[in-house]
Amino acid sequence: MKLELLDYIIIFGFFAIVLFIGIYVSKKSGKNTAEYFLSGRSMPWWLLGFSMVATTFSTDTPNLVTDFVRTDGVSGNWGWWAFLLTGLLTVFVYAKLWRKSNVATDMEFYDLRYGGKPAHFLRGFRSLYLGVVFNVMAMSAVTLAAIKIGQVMLGLEPFETVLLGGTITVIFSAIGGFRGVVYTDFLLFFVAMGGAIGAAIYLVNMPEVGGLDNILANTQVQEKMSILPDFSDTEALIGLLIIPLAVQWWSAWYPGGEPGGGGYIAQRMLAAKNENHAIGATFFFNILHYALRPWPWILVALASIVVFPDLESIRQAFPNVPENILKNDLAYSAMLTKLPTGLLGLVMASLGAAYMSTISTHLNWGSSYIVNDFYRQQVKKDASEKELVNVGRISTVVLMVLSSLFALELNNATQLFDIIIMFGAGTGLIFLLRWFWWRINAWSEIVAMFSSGIISILFWQYEDVLFLADGAPFPAWSKFPLVVLITTILWLATTFLTKPEENKVLYRFYKITKPGGPGWKKIHEEAKAEGISLEDENAKWSVPSGVLAMIVGCILVYGCLFATGNWIYGNYPLAIGLSALVLVATFALLRIWRGMRNVF
Repeated sequence: MKLELLDYIIIFGFFAIVLFIGIYVSKKSGKNTAEYFLSGRSMPWWLLGFSMVATTFSTDTPNLVTDFVRTDGVSGNWGWWAFLLTGLLTVFVYAKLWRKSNVATDMEFYDLRYGGKPAHFLRGFRSLYLGVVFNVMAMSAVTLAAIKIGQVMLGLEPFETVLLGGTITVIFSAIGGFRGVVYTDFLLFFVAMGGAIGAAIYLVNMPEVGGLDNILANTQVQEKMSILPDFSDTEALIGLLIIPLAVQWWSAWYPGGEPGGGGYIAQRMLAAKNENHAIGATFFFNILHYALRPWPWILVALASIVVFPDLESIRQAFPNVPENILKNDLAYSAMLTKLPTGLLGLVMASLGAAYMSTISTHLNWGSSYIVNDFYRQQVKKDASEKELVNVGRISTVVLMVLSSLFALELNNATQLFDIIIMFGAGTGLIFLLRWFWWRINAWSEIVAMFSSGIISILFWQYEDVLFLADGAPFPAWSKFPLVVLITTILWLATTFLTKPEENKVLYRFYKITKPGGPGWKKIHEEAKAEGISLEDENAKWSVPSGVLAMIVGCILVYGCLFATGNWIYGNYPLAIGLSALVLVATFALLRIWRGMRNVF
């Protein structure tokens, strides 16, 4: 593979446009922290929706999907497909609550929902815990994918890839702020999707693969094609499908898939013009993220099995790749080396787009935590807006450096996916209930956060000595629900053993967000006894309609995802049936939504 002049023109032309956008908006973005981190809360739903999709379209995502497909088959993707449930719950229940809260970050929520020193500690500690530690881990996984692409496709050393990609991205992110991130995400989405779809079409039809019919006829591919795991394989069924759908989606914290919304998804909801724009943005994101994007990556992953049936074949094709990063996820980059001039440049630009979009979002999001929730709250309360913006720019550079150094020590993107999922196990239920149950307090979240991390570490440290009653080791899938169970018991016990938040704190929170529901009945009664009105007593609670909309929305989006797969596989009767189901779900969702808007 060799880049030609046309490829270089496409690649460097793209980078020049991105840098121009960052410089162009830098003056307005640097006015104050509201502009630098939220663009003055003036963003429309469609622009924020494209930004969310572009952000989650990172360089490690095609690699991760390829790893899932080659290891566990297409059904291995349920590990992230299950997050559609929490995504749509965020759309129809939590998006309007976040926008009503009017906080600058989801960390600021802690000082709104809770009170006193525990709330301040939780806000400050978690801003560094998530904004630095977990944020660096997420960015390092993206950078690792860029390193593998650079080695396989360009012959670059890891530090060369990190230096080149990191420098351009950090300059653009530091000067452009959130506005620059969102504006460029709109461009990055189309470049990234164009590259992914173009690569899939070419690679599926190249001579070494022989077209879609040849892929589907391949014996090894047939073992990996199923969208659902083998129901006769109990362990695979539980680990790949049941745990994600029954437990993982509501119980685990994961960037972009936080139960109840959070992180950079919350940042975009808070930047929306109003509640309806926040809802529209998150719904648009979930449709594109789950229904539109996966199949180009899956097709390339299936085609890679034909060309590189095992790791040894990849090793022989790329003998200079270090043994420690030679994993199944490398197959995606290996396939891209077969692209022709022009398309190669577009795909390289699309991968650069994916990298820059994800990293720039994480940098701005993590920096917002450091500035708003740590520096301004814990270090210098009277800092000027100019100083805070400068701290934001400096922290952006620091986060980039830390994530780059960590990436140089990693081997496989799936490592961090599993680590992040496990460290957030058991905390998700709090994020769902804290809006609707008055009794949850700051200590509930503190205990959940620490217990989840400590228990996960203990499981990894002593997994070799954990045994069932019959002497057999715990199956791999059992660790996650066990962490969830133990963590949940601990934070629930803490909730009832510690004092509830003061009524004045709960009254203030309720007046601002108006979550409603039976979980606030006691507080309503106490407020009424004190002559305080929290909201119209006849107001209808929108959550039941929101949950119904979530269920119908899941049918719609999963229907689109599976219908597309069956059209590709040639299962036309099933594809037609699923397509019809999508149409029915669409009309049903529109009807539910009209009723919900009257409630809002």
